[in-house]
Amino acid sequence: MRVPRRLVAIVVSLAVPFAVGLPAGAANVPAPLADFQAQLSAFSVRAPGHVGIMVQDVLTGMTTGFNAGAEMPAASTIKIPVMVEVFRQLGIRKFDLNTRVKLRRSDKDWGSGDLARARVGSSYPVSRLLDLMIDVSDNTATNMLIRLVGRPHINQEMEELGLTHTRLTDFIRSRGPHIRWSLRSSPADMAHLLRKMARKQLIDEWSSGEMLAILSGQQHNGLLPEPLPEGTQIAHKTGTLHDTLNDVGIVYEGADPYVIAVMTTDLRTLSSGRRFIRGVSRLAYDALGRFAVWRGVNDFNPDAESAAPTDAAPPTADQQMWTPQNVPAPVAEPATTPTPAP
Repeated sequence: MRVPRRLVAIVVSLAVPFAVGLPAGAANVPAPLADFQAQLSAFSVRAPGHVGIMVQDVLTGMTTGFNAGAEMPAASTIKIPVMVEVFRQLGIRKFDLNTRVKLRRSDKDWGSGDLARARVGSSYPVSRLLDLMIDVSDNTATNMLIRLVGRPHINQEMEELGLTHTRLTDFIRSRGPHIRWSLRSSPADMAHLLRKMARKQLIDEWSSGEMLAILSGQQHNGLLPEPLPEGTQIAHKTGTLHDTLNDVGIVYEGADPYVIAVMTTDLRTLSSGRRFIRGVSRLAYDALGRFAVWRGVNDFNPDAESAAPTDAAPPTADQQMWTPQNVPAPVAEPATTPTPAP
């Protein structure tokens, strides 16, 4: 049977992974990373919807992915940028962790968390709102913090950090026709934030450490952490919105952390999205573990400057994995109407 030329082009484009730069002086892709390239490409072509992935070794900056520059619904992963802006304003002493914020009726959203049941006028310290926003993904706590720091300041900070697809155009609303478009990001943007955080270079060392501690208290652990060995340390944030499932975080494989951001949307079922994210997580864990061993045996330990500048903006083009090459532009997918989650 002849395969239509247009279909062949689409399949080839979908199989194109995301760009990575090899450290200066590295002639060949290390075997564990080359194997991971093939596994991730094959796995992603069978994805249950539209997906974007970015995986980055924190030490070397070596990065791979699949559609990592694609702008997608952020869902609750947008709460990481909100947290970053809170800590930026803490750093310039606009308020402190003990500053109390009063709950307004307009803050309330019933989609996630219990704070919406609280009495209007109740007040909570910033430290408590941060924990609720990240660890139980409380939408009402998030809206209180967005109001405290100002939505334009969140977007401006993300732009100044070099993020190209991350924006928050409304408060957190779990219902309504525009929720899919009011919270946007990409795996590359999220990975960029997380690597700076893992290197203690996001805002400052203290802020990075505090944010990592909050992310490590995550209570929704059914995605990235699910297939990992018991006791694996991971600092992460999930996001769920109708036909969208995301999980982004930092996994500590021994002393060698890596960043992983997996975003999925237009899912046939949420169950299929869960299986996909868990599958990517396990592939990454095994591959980066092997790479850490390979690095030690081969004395492969480039400094940060030769690997990737820590203040470099996240890449925006989808290119060949591990080594820079020119590839066809990704095929745009038609928009679909989200269906309510079961």
